[in-house]
Amino acid sequence: MTLPTIFIDGEAGTTGLDVLRQLEGRQDLKLILLGERRRDLEARREALNTADAVILCLPDDAAKEAVAMIETPRVRVIDASTAHRTAHDWTYGLAELDGGRQAERIRASTRISNPGCYPTGFIALMRPLVGEGLVPAGHPISVNAVSGYSGGGKAMIAAFEDPAAPDATADNFRLYGLKLQHKHVPEMQEHAGLSRPPLFVPSVGRFRQGMLVSVPLHLGALPGRPSPETLHAALTAEYADQPCVSVAPLEESSALAGLEPEALNGTNRMRLFVFGARGGEQALLVAQLDNLGKGASGAAVQNLELALGL
Repeated sequence: MTLPTIFIDGEAGTTGLDVLRQLEGRQDLKLILLGERRRDLEARREALNTADAVILCLPDDAAKEAVAMIETPRVRVIDASTAHRTAHDWTYGLAELDGGRQAERIRASTRISNPGCYPTGFIALMRPLVGEGLVPAGHPISVNAVSGYSGGGKAMIAAFEDPAAPDATADNFRLYGLKLQHKHVPEMQEHAGLSRPPLFVPSVGRFRQGMLVSVPLHLGALPGRPSPETLHAALTAEYADQPCVSVAPLEESSALAGLEPEALNGTNRMRLFVFGARGGEQALLVAQLDNLGKGASGAAVQNLELALGL
């Protein structure tokens, strides 16, 4: 049997290294490794056109250039950059959307955009509620999130881990994206089905990886005044058969005194929570995931498996 060949373009980056770690010991595929030739344009062009699947772990402009170099129609491309996440001729790579029907679209596609880490949590929470009419598409939505510093790539990792780095910091926590124009916002709006952009407030903490994405809702301001139980039931029904995404029972959520962003590190899983007094006027929706797992490399490998039928 001929094994499918995989080329990781940008395997030296944070996401690329983690994708490589997950794939290099597998017996059901073969990696194309360029070694010292990895910066050789013609070697890259050959790998991009001869592989069965390519995972792009590159900055946006470099990802677009790599796609332009691919002339072989059968090559399946999974792009982990932001470049194609709202492009309508690309398939959005969050397999659990629409009750898992998105997985079938991914299987049929040769161009797959890997979701961003923050959008993965936000869209998983909001899209089912917007789709069911529980939250209007035009409702003003705020989303607050905290990620481990690995989400900022090599420069931010060095800033938090290396005292000699040019941007070294002693911060334990910081807000960023304060101009409210974070590059994830169009993706969040598009794939959550919103008609207005959410107000997104990202932050970073002094831990390497892990993530919490939180959406507070004033239920009395929503049509029908849904209860926390109604929101929970909609999310539970949406993800009932999805192995990588689960919804915590209300009893579990109500017993929690806090929520830990690092709990799912090293996995491709995401856990959704609904907090709020029973029948209350307010609810807090939270997604817990590993920003390098379900938020990046884990999702890329999941999409690779779907695309190649592994």
